[in-house]
Amino acid sequence: MLRVIAEAERRVQKKDMEDKTCYPLPADNDETGIIQSTRDLPPAHYTFQVKNFSLLLGMEEEKCHSGQFEVGGYQWRLVLYPNGKKNSNGNGHISLYLAIAATDDLPLGWEVNANIRFFVFDQIRDKYLSIQDANGRVRRFHNLKTEWGIAQLLSHDTLNDSSNGYLLDDTCAFGVEVFVIEGTGRGESLSMINQPQHNYFTWRIDNFTDLKDEFYISEHFTVEGRRWKLRLELEESESETGPDTCLSLYLCLGDSETLPSNRKLYAKFKLRIRDQIHSNHLEKTFEYWFSDPHDSYGVQELLLMRDLQDVSKGYLVRDGLLIECKIDVISIFKDFSSN
Repeated sequence: MLRVIAEAERRVQKKDMEDKTCYPLPADNDETGIIQSTRDLPPAHYTFQVKNFSLLLGMEEEKCHSGQFEVGGYQWRLVLYPNGKKNSNGNGHISLYLAIAATDDLPLGWEVNANIRFFVFDQIRDKYLSIQDANGRVRRFHNLKTEWGIAQLLSHDTLNDSSNGYLLDDTCAFGVEVFVIEGTGRGESLSMINQPQHNYFTWRIDNFTDLKDEFYISEHFTVEGRRWKLRLELEESESETGPDTCLSLYLCLGDSETLPSNRKLYAKFKLRIRDQIHSNHLEKTFEYWFSDPHDSYGVQELLLMRDLQDVSKGYLVRDGLLIECKIDVISIFKDFSSN
């Protein structure tokens, strides 16, 4: 019976130690702007192990430095304050900072922006306590501010409590990940132009009944610096009343037009066959993102030949056909750079 009770007590003590895993600080602290979590992966960029840590607590110097390491093309070092950074309210805590090094090699007026994440190793559970600024805050390093960090990284009470696993055999380990944010200064501006100037094009085809080819291309026209053309196709089609020829109409990018890689050109447009007698035009509206210089978009089987030649509809007058295109909206891209 005593053996059963002792075994039960041992399991409770083991569970208590597992549950007491590295949460001495609030997981989300709005007042300090610090958040923490745990993870299995070690720090990606640098680990700073300290043996005989108790000797650091008694030294006269306020801080000690790690060696230099490179991340993002810059040299860095960790700065550890064993008794806390005094001018930052770090008393009774460990303070840990990241400092940019080798600044003499940087150009005049240098500035480096980085997101920083610090770590403390839990040697019992083989996990890492991750501590960082809330909301992914970016820190700006420059001549007047060469280090950033956390003044109250861990309290001495938390560190010295062996059940937390941070300080065992007078040894502890810290780490850091540095994500340098390099601005390229490149970008683009997208403008949607409503009713652009000179957006109307009329294509007159005379002697229409003499056309024998499968397709015809209009002259080029320009809207907001982009060259366009129309394509008319004559295709055989089956209708309810039997075989017939139908007209298909498309808007296409001009022959010399090119689009930068992975960029599209938007257009909202109308294609119209004009009723030259009653103004009862046959019209279709489209919108399309053109992604290739060979792109075309429009309507297949817009009009049957028998309807076109029906004099009462007014489409064909003195064997002349009027095709119109009106671009109502077009996208304009402009690259910009800070260089």
